[in-house]
Amino acid sequence: MFSFAAITPHPPIIIPTIGSKEDIKKVKGTIDAMEKLKMEMEKKSPETLILISPHAPIDFHELTIITNEKLSGNFLMFGDFATNFELENDKNLIEEIEKEFKKEKINYRLLEEELDHGILVPLFYLLESKKIKIVPLAYSMLDAKTNFKYGEALGKVIEKNPKKIGFVASGDLSHRLTPSAPAGYSPRGKLFDEKLINLLENNNVNDFLEMDSSLIEEAGECGFRSIAILIGALSVLKNKDLKFNILSYEGPFGVGYLVANVLGLVGS
Repeated sequence: MFSFAAITPHPPIIIPTIGSKEDIKKVKGTIDAMEKLKMEMEKKSPETLILISPHAPIDFHELTIITNEKLSGNFLMFGDFATNFELENDKNLIEEIEKEFKKEKINYRLLEEELDHGILVPLFYLLESKKIKIVPLAYSMLDAKTNFKYGEALGKVIEKNPKKIGFVASGDLSHRLTPSAPAGYSPRGKLFDEKLINLLENNNVNDFLEMDSSLIEEAGECGFRSIAILIGALSVLKNKDLKFNILSYEGPFGVGYLVANVLGLVGS
């Protein structure tokens, strides 16, 4: 069953061993929100956490499931030589996901891979206990509606499962908010972020799925499809009054960092 759901950013700069003191001050809103999110997750005590990452190996046409029994990762490429993760995959849940995908004729692939920072940055803040199993996934580059369908299938699996399962959509919003942004500047970057947040707050799924593809592309985002999968998964909860609760949004380095949790799930 669904017990917890959230949207998180994944900038390594929010990790204290990576970001400078000055940088950490600039993302205090995001860090404080991630701490709040951790407290919310601790209340819900999920036994397994499904995470969608934009930085796992992505296949254009298929959703990717990372299947290593033992999952590991680190921040070596960001200069942190001390932080290491050793986690256990939920192989039983993956088997259930595969059954549902085959039933729904959803294209997917299985892959063994180390955990990337799209998974590790959220886990750095959220992981209450290493006893929690995780299932890492990567979206396809197909449109929002296709990724939404992946989410619907995942939601059916989650709701049929007696275990408490959490779901995290990892992704940053526009990478083009300022002239110094990593992907260059576009005035449509801010427009994309504002529109996406408004659609989430108003639970406007139809307009989210119909969002202008040129706006999405020009925003230079990496979280839209992760969020589409999460929304698809939540859509199976027909009788629940769900609401996205925006805990923080900021873009001090030209990239939009959104932290949000979903109210109305089990125990809310």
